Amino acid sequence: MAPLSILHVLRAPVGGLFRHVLDLARGQVARGHRVGLVMDADSGGPATDAVLAELAPSLALGLSRQSMRRAPGVADLAALLHVRRRIAATRPDVVHGHGAKGGAYARLGSGAVAIRVYTPHGGSLHYDRSTLAGRVYLGVERRLLLRTDLITFESAYSDGVFRAKVGVPPGLSRVVHNGVTAGEFDSVALAVDAADLLFIGELRHLKGVDVLIDAVARLRGGGRTVTATIVGAGAERGVFERQAALLGLNEAVRFFGAIPARQAFAKGRILVVPSRAEALPYVVLEAAAAGKPLIATRVGGVGEIFGPAADRLVPPADAAALADAIAAALDRPDDTGRQAAALRQRVAADFTVDGMVEGVLGAYAEALAARAG
Repeated sequence: MAPLSILHVLRAPVGGLFRHVLDLARGQVARGHRVGLVMDADSGGPATDAVLAELAPSLALGLSRQSMRRAPGVADLAALLHVRRRIAATRPDVVHGHGAKGGAYARLGSGAVAIRVYTPHGGSLHYDRSTLAGRVYLGVERRLLLRTDLITFESAYSDGVFRAKVGVPPGLSRVVHNGVTAGEFDSVALAVDAADLLFIGELRHLKGVDVLIDAVARLRGGGRTVTATIVGAGAERGVFERQAALLGLNEAVRFFGAIPARQAFAKGRILVVPSRAEALPYVVLEAAAAGKPLIATRVGGVGEIFGPAADRLVPPADAAALADAIAAALDRPDDTGRQAAALRQRVAADFTVDGMVEGVLGAYAEALAARAG
């Protein structure tokens, strides 16, 4: 493929979406493409700033930040104008929007660019048409289809949800799974004070932290001295801390702030991902690559990661089922270890960053050819 100029547009440089964009940008730069980023100026923090400062010198199309609010409002006009100016200044071959806001800015801000690409990353797909917000957000998504040459989905699940809620994309659409790097297949040694269970993620209801706490209470009520470490930040941390206190779990459940996943892996023996909804969560891929035993719910694209072992997944929002799965994993450590090794091999074969980058570039090539033809 001839070198391309690619401009990625996203809102908040946080979470799995940001990880995806970083991996994609680095991989595209390494393959000789000219890449640029446009994102929110108010999100992130010192760690994000450090990552971006390291990446910026390799971005031929530059790094640009502008205030981008999560909720729709008048501020969107300034953000859209900023994106339009960056597109006009860089004249990319590809403008690739990530997430609902990034996708809207990228497609509305593009003029004569060769192709307009969108990756939802969940976003509007978490809403339902039964709500006013859902009707508005999904309606906007449907209208923007007319300005979309290519949609890439990180999971077949997201592809299906998009078709059901928004509609069939009139242009190209491709499923390209997220991936992990070679270094993430190194194992992580446990800390001497590691808990039995570990949660890593944003502290919000959607992630099922309350379900995990209820499961720990059930297990301890049955006589098991189970402990859990909860790593992450979020507006609902206080809610979960109060829940743990009311259940008498102050000594059993420990809360830490947000730290990198591989650093957090040392803090617990079994990773628990009790989410009520997901797309294709990086934390599952990262834990599997590190050979860490994990228990997850049957949501989103998690089953695509587990493949033949998807029958081990737990129903979401079911504390009793989660407690049973935890008890089984603790009681049969040899089986748990073998399951972790098998999942590690599957991720190594099918969920790599190189595979993701090549898959996205291949989809760009298809869309460019379709536009030229």
